[in-house]
Amino acid sequence: MADKTPLDDLKSALTGAARALAKEPEVELAFTADAPSQSGHNLKVPMPGRSLPPDQVAEARGFADGFALRLRHHDAARHISLRPSEAIAAAAFDAIETARIEALGARAMEGVAANLTDALEMRLRTDPISRAASAEDVPISTALSLIVRERLTGAPVPEAATDGVAMLRDWIEEKAGGDLDALGMALDDQNAFAALTQSMLEHLELTDGDIDPSDDDDGSDDEDDEGQEEEQESPEDAEAGDSDARAEQQEGEGDEQDGESEQSEMDSEKGSEDDMGEEGMQPVNPQRRNWDNAPPTDYKVWTTRHDEIITADELADAEELDRLRAYLDQQLAPLQSAVTKLANRLQRRLMAQQNRSWDFDQEEGLLDAARLARVVVAPGHSLSYKVERDTEFRDTVVTLLIDNSGSMRGRPISIAAISADILARTLERCGVKTEILGFTTRAWKGGQAREDWLAKDRPAHPGRLNDLRHIIYKKADEPWRHAKRNLGLMMREGLLKENIDGEALLWAHNRMMARPEERRIMMVISDGAPVDDSTLSVNNGGYLEQHLRKVIEWIESRSPVQLIAIGIGHDVTRYYRRAVTIMDAEQLGGTMIEQLAGLFDEE
Repeated sequence: MADKTPLDDLKSALTGAARALAKEPEVELAFTADAPSQSGHNLKVPMPGRSLPPDQVAEARGFADGFALRLRHHDAARHISLRPSEAIAAAAFDAIETARIEALGARAMEGVAANLTDALEMRLRTDPISRAASAEDVPISTALSLIVRERLTGAPVPEAATDGVAMLRDWIEEKAGGDLDALGMALDDQNAFAALTQSMLEHLELTDGDIDPSDDDDGSDDEDDEGQEEEQESPEDAEAGDSDARAEQQEGEGDEQDGESEQSEMDSEKGSEDDMGEEGMQPVNPQRRNWDNAPPTDYKVWTTRHDEIITADELADAEELDRLRAYLDQQLAPLQSAVTKLANRLQRRLMAQQNRSWDFDQEEGLLDAARLARVVVAPGHSLSYKVERDTEFRDTVVTLLIDNSGSMRGRPISIAAISADILARTLERCGVKTEILGFTTRAWKGGQAREDWLAKDRPAHPGRLNDLRHIIYKKADEPWRHAKRNLGLMMREGLLKENIDGEALLWAHNRMMARPEERRIMMVISDGAPVDDSTLSVNNGGYLEQHLRKVIEWIESRSPVQLIAIGIGHDVTRYYRRAVTIMDAEQLGGTMIEQLAGLFDEE
């Protein structure tokens, strides 16, 4: 093709290399501006700049190679069945398995080893291990995986993580040095490697050893063997496996929802009937939703070339973020007492649902301290134990999607930032992960998208005609203390422009669907209908509003995401099924907390 670009040539080369490395001719590769991901045979790797900087190309190669090696050497269903139930142990188990997969490629091919190192260095830039000031700040999963990688490949720990790994190395070597030495002998056997990993986690006191790798004794991928294993599982094991499988399936499906063209990250993630989740496994799930189609609509986009998904710290330097955060703290001071009381009320309600409960006078279990006298007086008495009941509090993630349009300027955006800040702190204390996102446009009245349209002689009905800016203030897995200053960016003069709500909801929704949590809650904070002068001047007056309505209806009727909206000064109940309108921005904190509390109180 005459109009083929160097980026297209790179994509073709990466696709071919990934197919060869994975030994899978069906592999498809696309570039993304968001987090790299893999869903079945569909790979998404970081998009290099147009000039193809060598370091960015190497990162893309590294992620492509890593995903291809996972397709070739990893059995997702077996991995799920062997993963420990404890959260920290499960994260370490996953990270060590990734180290095994990548070691298989790195030991065989020097070029692959170099590419994987470049991708690893990119991941470590945002990992807490690179900023750890003490051993408590070091993620055990990251440190373990880097030490395992060092043992399996001989490659040194990347410089960004050297200090962090050093803080835990002596403890890990002392507790699990023998397990580390044995891993290299089981590199080609996922089952045996998992057994050694489980032993290592037990020696590090991260797990009680609740898996039995002997269930898969031959390591074959034969479907009949897998079927026999499933029949032999206990009901409890089957339920746990199904839960993890559903999480992985939703993670895969969530990345594939918004359209197959390379128009943008928001519109290029539509799924297909053939997408089967990681490693082609589609777990049986009677409550599985159909995510194969975007909302039925004639909504279109002129171009997404100038859209951006960007983190807050990329829009301002550290000094400016500190200054804006200090200004936000000044705004917070008069409201601190009232909103903190409400936050404490929410915390009490959530913690009450997570409280432990016990069955007493049991014949086995934990020794009941209240029965110690009985044990002394009558040692043969059997009813001196207690057993903890399972709590029904579901693993939850909450997304706050905040309208960053110009009409929110002043008190509304200050209150929104303050409320988001306090809510994120409260939910973090309760073990509920929180993501904070914002949406606006890069320019007033169209920006570069409109200039492109004018240069093409103004074709009729161009669709959305502005450059989107979607902002990540806090990622779900990011601690509040690391993202705290980012919220001050909302105070920045000139940030707030126009709002295209429908595409923002789809973007936030798809990020949630890629999460493993069982329960997903999205709260939208806005002050009215979508408005973009450039788009509405060349389409019908209800163009953006009609799309928003269809997106909301699609999420509310077909998605497991629970959607709540709070309108500031404008009635949003005409759009959202579950919504509340407040006339004073000062009410926002209390309204957010009451709405969330109501959801958590529901069965």
